[in-house]
Amino acid sequence: MGAGHDHGASAVNAASRHRGPLWAAFGLLAVFMVVEAVAAFATGSLALLSDAGHMFTDVLGIGMALAAITAARRAAADPQRTFGLYRLEVLAALGNAVLLFGVALYVLVEAVLRFRDAPEVASGPMLVVAVAGLAANVVAFALLRRGAKESINVRGAYLEVLGDLVGSVGVIVGAAVIWATGWFWVDPVVAVAVGLFILPRTWKLGREAVRILVQAAPRHLDVAAMRTSLGAVPGVCDVHDLHVWTLTSGMEVASAHLGIDGDAEVGAVLAAARAALHDGYGIEHATLQVEPVAATGDCQTASW
Repeated sequence: MGAGHDHGASAVNAASRHRGPLWAAFGLLAVFMVVEAVAAFATGSLALLSDAGHMFTDVLGIGMALAAITAARRAAADPQRTFGLYRLEVLAALGNAVLLFGVALYVLVEAVLRFRDAPEVASGPMLVVAVAGLAANVVAFALLRRGAKESINVRGAYLEVLGDLVGSVGVIVGAAVIWATGWFWVDPVVAVAVGLFILPRTWKLGREAVRILVQAAPRHLDVAAMRTSLGAVPGVCDVHDLHVWTLTSGMEVASAHLGIDGDAEVGAVLAAARAALHDGYGIEHATLQVEPVAATGDCQTASW
């Protein structure tokens, strides 16, 4: 015997709510990515190129987020895909992290080379483009902020935009300093600062995506405490084969086998166990296998 709760439709709807803001951010950042890339080569600014590179990963990351949401919606109607395609969102987030690492490392290496002989930079155009890029990032940041709380994929794009926002500020400061002092070595310094700022956040995103993909229990859930809570349900003698994992953002899943006393009412045990998981741990999707204890049906000899 078992019980479960279908949380798939709500997960699809939660992801779909963010399509509008994602499309708006995608279009806005795509335009300014091209502007910054052209300006970077025209001015010779590595800092501006770094910002354009990060903006490129924003555009690509948001595009993957939109693709993952679309695929998940279509898969929800396919009876052969019993868990849909929710993991595409996590794979996209991991891809974003890898891309960001690549861009950041490239900029860091190039910056080190430029320290030896800093090339001349056109600070005026660099400043104008950086200010425009900052404005674009502020708008995109506002568009994605709400969705970042519900979706790991949107959170990946949100973090990239945050890095770009800070990067644009750095480029503006660098351009102003170069314009005022003629210190061209400030350009690679700003590029390094942007790279070092985004790397720890990228590492955190990638680590979270990998944790989901290897089906580790969510960090905020205490599995031992959950086992104890299930064991405290009236009529439950034993809890085993307890598994907890994250299917996709905001969708924690659990399964467990519950050994129950021979006189216990199955329906009451299942209802109480589901309530314990929902109220105590926020788990709405749980599959519980009930196994009546044979022989004496004595709960006192069981342990968990």
